[in-house]
Amino acid sequence: MSVKDNEYNGVPLQWLFGEEKPGWRGYVEWEKEPEKKRVANEILKSKTFSEIPEFQFAPLPKTNPILVGHRWKEYHEALGLKSIVDFSWEMVKKEKHDMLHVLDFPYNGETLAKYILGDGKITQNRHHFVRNHGGVPDIDPDCFELEIGGLVNIPVRIPLRDLKDPAKFPQRSVTVTLQCSGTRRREQIEEYPGDGDELINAPWGEGAIGTAVYRGVPLKKVIKIACGGKLPECSHFEFIGADTYFKKKEVYNYAVSVPWRKVRNNEEVLLAWEMNGEPLPRIHGAPLRVVVAGYIGARSCKWVYRINGLSEPSFGPVQRQEYLYYNQQVFPSANNLTYPEASYLPSKSQIGKHNVYISNGFSIQAMPVSSAIMSPKTKDTIIHDGKIEFKGWAYSGNGNWVERAEVSPDGGHIWYAVAPEDMTEKYYYAWRLWKIEVPVDAEGWLEFCVRTWDSSNNTEPTYVRSAWNWDLHVTSSAHRIKIFSVNRSKPATAKRLKQLEELNEPFLPITKPLEFTIQKFEDYEAEYKKYPREPLE
Repeated sequence: MSVKDNEYNGVPLQWLFGEEKPGWRGYVEWEKEPEKKRVANEILKSKTFSEIPEFQFAPLPKTNPILVGHRWKEYHEALGLKSIVDFSWEMVKKEKHDMLHVLDFPYNGETLAKYILGDGKITQNRHHFVRNHGGVPDIDPDCFELEIGGLVNIPVRIPLRDLKDPAKFPQRSVTVTLQCSGTRRREQIEEYPGDGDELINAPWGEGAIGTAVYRGVPLKKVIKIACGGKLPECSHFEFIGADTYFKKKEVYNYAVSVPWRKVRNNEEVLLAWEMNGEPLPRIHGAPLRVVVAGYIGARSCKWVYRINGLSEPSFGPVQRQEYLYYNQQVFPSANNLTYPEASYLPSKSQIGKHNVYISNGFSIQAMPVSSAIMSPKTKDTIIHDGKIEFKGWAYSGNGNWVERAEVSPDGGHIWYAVAPEDMTEKYYYAWRLWKIEVPVDAEGWLEFCVRTWDSSNNTEPTYVRSAWNWDLHVTSSAHRIKIFSVNRSKPATAKRLKQLEELNEPFLPITKPLEFTIQKFEDYEAEYKKYPREPLE
């Protein structure tokens, strides 16, 4: 083997991994080309790449983007695919506005709180969060066709124009909240750091969630009308995306799956080409994407170009090796392992990440009930008259709708329910935004938290520790913030605020020492004599 920059055994990389279909830029077929995949893997394993960025034991930078995906850029460049990296960032600049760029490549972008609250129940396309696992392909809709095969009666190729023809396939619009399973991951990281991967577990806050109205055709109808139905042994459908994905220095097309029982519900698995009344943005999967209502966002495959009927879940690494929920204490069974070291595993005391096997985790599909306070933000100082207004979102997956949101002013002992008129309307597959004024008497640092109840009477664990897991997924505990309460309905507080105003002294930040003496000496002396600091006898 001879590997040089931009060539392999003397063959230019653009010949090996170049454009394969007219109008399909940024797409490489890996899954049907084992020899091409072997060569790519050989190239990747011959090179040294940048280290994974450490962000769990160190303060996150206050830059935007927060993290830079050097390693993933280098993977693409090693295979002559740098143009995908460049095009992806161009799409960020063109299609996104005022986002928190959590990772620049593959792009992970979080919606700011002001847009979650300001956009209302439907998130504008330019503000909607993005979780990508690879670069953004550039596929001409006029050249696009969807391939459906595997365990179906009739394998087919369907041009996008036919798929969009209402005379051929019934269309449907569905309001869907998509949520990354890493939403609010920073809360887990800050208390107990966890596992990373080659595609890092991004340090998401509360903005890795958004709601849109998607238009397309239910997959169930396409399978029935175009494929003549599925074969009896088909129990899962696999979605393959046109983006290139890397795992342990091996290359894949993005692949995930959902069970047939999910597909057979008309509205729950949609092949969508429209988002909020506009053509689907490239960065969100144009020309065609899957929208799986109620499941983690990872199952809603972008740039889907092939669908396979399977007898079991997809073997793609995203489906089988990632998005797994591990217990805090792991006891693998040596009897089920084929590795040579399996015989040396002790039967007890197998505790910690260092003993985890993939088979210990279960696949995350439906999203649990969750919620977040978006306003105020943690460490804000709130000057109020005995009440503080809180705003946020509440969501539950798998068709469970949100019934109630509650806010606690004392860390989780007393709960105030949001009035029904202060919540947006109910949807089967979408969040509800809420607001509430909570009575607050105390001053100083206080901890507030929110929890949600859904239509199946599910609610959230009270503390982060209860939901912590090795892979730092689904932070479904009650969301907590700490704010500094200043209650000007109290005479002493009102007096001090008036004093600061008269002296033209800013009150914030609260950590700033005052520039004047806070009590006259004679007043202090009178109080001291009235209430001595030491006993008289």
